[in-house]
Amino acid sequence: MAENTYHIPVLLSPAVDGLTVRSGGVYADLTFGGGGHSKEILRRLGPEGHLYGFDQDLDAMSGALNDPRFTFVRSNFRFVENWMLYYGHTEGIDGILADLGVSSHHFDDAERGFSFRFDAPLDMRMNRKARLSAQDIVNDYNEEHIANLLYLYGELKNSRALARAIVKARTQEAIRTTGQLAEAVRPVVGAQREKKDLAKVFQALRIEVNGEMKALEQMLEAAIRILKPGGRLSVITYHSLEDRMVKNIMRTGNIRGEMKQDLFGRIEAPLHTVGKMMVPDKEEQAQNPRSRSAKLRVAEKL
Repeated sequence: MAENTYHIPVLLSPAVDGLTVRSGGVYADLTFGGGGHSKEILRRLGPEGHLYGFDQDLDAMSGALNDPRFTFVRSNFRFVENWMLYYGHTEGIDGILADLGVSSHHFDDAERGFSFRFDAPLDMRMNRKARLSAQDIVNDYNEEHIANLLYLYGELKNSRALARAIVKARTQEAIRTTGQLAEAVRPVVGAQREKKDLAKVFQALRIEVNGEMKALEQMLEAAIRILKPGGRLSVITYHSLEDRMVKNIMRTGNIRGEMKQDLFGRIEAPLHTVGKMMVPDKEEQAQNPRSRSAKLRVAEKL
C-alpha cells in the first residue's frame, strides 16, 4: 500500500531530527502506519544500524520496508520492551519515535468505522482480531459508563445528555452503523458544533475500543526503561489527554506529573526535555489539514 494512501507523515523532519539518529544505532518506530517516518530514519541509518517498525494493523504490514536494516513487528506498542528483549537488545536502544495520530487510511476506509463521514459498520478496531468494537460499547455499556467515557476521553461537557440519547436510540433499534450513531446524538450536539462534537464522540469510542490511554501509559513507562542513557524519545500527540501524559512523563518520569526531589531539593527525573514543543508550520497544515492539532515533544534519557 502506497504511503500517501495510508498516511501522510506529520512533522517528518523535526520528529526524526529529535532522535539524532546515529549511524549504527538501534531505533523503534512504534507507529509504522504508511512508513513515512521509518523511511526517513532508515535514510539516516548506516549499514550497521537497525530499525523496528511496530503496528498492530494488518493493513500496515503490506507496506513493510524491504531493507535488511528493518524489522516489522505486528504488535501493539505497549509490548515494545518485551519485543526489544526478544530481539536481544538487553542493553537498551538508542531512540523511540511515536506518532499517536490515527492514520489517514483508517479515517478514509469507510468499512473500518472510524469516521462519521461515511455510513458504515461501527467498528473502530485497530486490530481487527480484537474482541471489543464500538458497536459493543454503544449497545452494551450502561448509560453511566457511556457518559463517563465520553467525558473522560472526549472531554464532552454534555456527556450525560449524549449517553441518554444513545441509550434511547438503542432501545428502538440496535446501533450498528456510524450513521445510526451520528443520528442518535445529533439532536444533542446542535448544528453549530455538530462536527466538533461528533468528532469527540468518535474519538472517545475509539480510545475505549483500542485501550489507547493504558497502552500509551505502558509504552511511555517502557520507553524510560529501554532507552540507553542519551537515547531520545520523540512523540507526536493530537489531543490534550495524550499530550498531558507525554509532557508529564518527559518532565517528571511519571504520567501523573508528580515531582520527586532528592535530599537537596533537586528534581529527580529519568528524562529531560529537548527544545520546545513544536507544531506543524502553516505550509504543512495547509497541505495536510489533519496535522493541525499535532504537537511534537522530544526528551533525552539522562
